[in-house]
Amino acid sequence: MQKAFRNSLMAAAAVLSVGLATASVAQELRPAGTQEQREAMQRLSWMDGEWTGTAAVYAGPGRTTSHSHTERIGPMIGGSIKVIEGRTTEADGEVTFNAFAVVSWDDATDRYTMRSWANGMAADFPLEATADGFKWSAPSGGGRMDYVTTHRDGEWVETGDFVMPDGEPMRVIELRLRRRGDTGWPAADPVVP
Repeated sequence: MQKAFRNSLMAAAAVLSVGLATASVAQELRPAGTQEQREAMQRLSWMDGEWTGTAAVYAGPGRTTSHSHTERIGPMIGGSIKVIEGRTTEADGEVTFNAFAVVSWDDATDRYTMRSWANGMAADFPLEATADGFKWSAPSGGGRMDYVTTHRDGEWVETGDFVMPDGEPMRVIELRLRRRGDTGWPAADPVVP
């Protein structure tokens, strides 16, 4: 009898320890990010939603083309990251440019990072939030592309300038977008068990 009681007690202790371990692991796997990440991403919350407008591409003096451009942006992982998709299309609807990016905040370095996929390439870029938007740079053809985005009165204006070392900036692209409305993308309709 005493042996059966001891075995029952040991089994109960084992179940309790497995339960506590499972609860501990589940608590560590919470998908909400850190408080610092969520707060940092709030600074960029103006971006959330659907944006439509134009992309002017400058190919030299007198050679500017205009295309339809859209952006859809939303938070994920409890607001600790921002997911972005940009699309440029021709008048017939053909997609001529499609980019995807994830912006996150790194608590250890106290800075934003943007992981971007476009034109068959992927890379990480530091992103700096400004008083009225953000800016970032990317290496390009012996120089760099400097992108500056401003947000004023519901309009998103983003310029992209090519800069050679010790050279003057040369405008390559300018986006002019207006916020069309909210979107549940990408967090809407998650798969549930």
